[in-house]
Amino acid sequence: MKTLDELVKNIAVIRRLHYTSDRQINGLCFDSRQVQQGYLFFATKGSAVDGHQYIADAIELGATAIVCEQLPTSIHSDIAYLQVADSAVAMGNMAANWYDNPSQKLTLVGVTGTNGKTTIATLLYNLFEQLGYVSGLLSTVCNYVHKEQIPSTHTTPDALSIQALLHRMVIAGCSYAFMEVSSHASDQKRTAGLHFAGGIFTNLTRDHIDYHQTMEAYLKAKKTFFDLLPKTAFALTNTDDKNGLVMLQNTAANKYTYSTQTLADFKGKIIELSFEGMLLSINNKELSVAFVGKFNVSNLLAVYGTAVLLGIHPDEALIALSTLKPVSGRFETLQSPTGFTAIVDYAHTPDALNNVLETINDIRSEGIAENMGKLYTVVGCGGNRDKGKRPIMAKEAVKASNMAIFTSDNPRNENPKDILNDMVAGINEEEKKSTLVIEDRYQAIKTACMLAQRGDIILVAGKGHETYQEIAGVKHHFDDKEVLAELFAQL
Repeated sequence: MKTLDELVKNIAVIRRLHYTSDRQINGLCFDSRQVQQGYLFFATKGSAVDGHQYIADAIELGATAIVCEQLPTSIHSDIAYLQVADSAVAMGNMAANWYDNPSQKLTLVGVTGTNGKTTIATLLYNLFEQLGYVSGLLSTVCNYVHKEQIPSTHTTPDALSIQALLHRMVIAGCSYAFMEVSSHASDQKRTAGLHFAGGIFTNLTRDHIDYHQTMEAYLKAKKTFFDLLPKTAFALTNTDDKNGLVMLQNTAANKYTYSTQTLADFKGKIIELSFEGMLLSINNKELSVAFVGKFNVSNLLAVYGTAVLLGIHPDEALIALSTLKPVSGRFETLQSPTGFTAIVDYAHTPDALNNVLETINDIRSEGIAENMGKLYTVVGCGGNRDKGKRPIMAKEAVKASNMAIFTSDNPRNENPKDILNDMVAGINEEEKKSTLVIEDRYQAIKTACMLAQRGDIILVAGKGHETYQEIAGVKHHFDDKEVLAELFAQL
């Protein structure tokens, strides 16, 4: 419980009505359905819903204070009203005050970009935990408060949930916290009120155009995160991406770079590559890692650079890197009893799919894996999401594989056949000869397993760590790795 004065500390308020500084607030809420007696309700403007429409509902359920951008026409004399320029920003800052500003009591690092966020944030958490530092993680796969697992619902939670999780981390004694910062989160001001010690940029490729509408808007959402970093923070960017240096243009943070191609503060390259891992050179020192692919060299460079910038000795950071394991659903390999290899990967954007396929074909072309046969790619696209990337992903799969099998991913509320038709539209008549369309994902994976011979490779792309398939708005249990294990048992 806190007073209004405690909550509005350092908050710019345009106008206050019926405001008393000692009014006690019992809780904070932006969903009117969750309001309880004595709560403060934030009327925020979302992409689909405007919380101002629910102010009366919140008051009826017991809200005694309202934060809004426009004052309602009906004013209650026993309700405190605070008019602000941006309710989402006010919510982040007031949530920070509610939880005693937890991000200032630990070292918080944010990771943004299209691909690699989950891997980098999770590996940083694992590395620092391994080095003996009590740490926290906010990620797509799972949130962690030290060893405690907390299920994730979004890549980046809402502002109230972020502050609550960080508060739990502080109570648990965490010194460090690592979090994914999605473009949605930046655009919706979910990171307001957070004090970042550092920010990492991975890359920028086509994704979330259904939300942002243009690549320019998508880039701006990513860049906003860096624009808001304080001068005490570091900004670490991938200069292999054409937008890497753009992220640093207006930041007050200390600027650092990582690269596999050009001079950078943290430079890496592949010496040897196989399905089991890589021998790398990082800043002219060799190490073996259990990761595969050029994209993972970039991820590991970001992890290494961040560790060094946070004060870990470079040699200690390299030793820790060599012991880390891949994140769930990211280029996970499974060996069938009949001698073919299956790879499960979360790749759900054209660039991510291209990276994984390129890695597989690099290994095949170098002849490191003996008796390498055909490559079968099982891939789908999500429903109610960017339709423009569907034909592009289909093209990527076909051109890099011996056979592509188009199937369902998470159709959500869209007709799976419409999604598959959009994918097929991306390939020509000749390419269709090496393509199968099997709507049922289980049957698609089963078909690939039936076709594969010793030395062949199956890539099952798109869902990775997910343990469900959302069809017609209903989530059904579905785990690509479980399906493969079940099918292997039948071989």
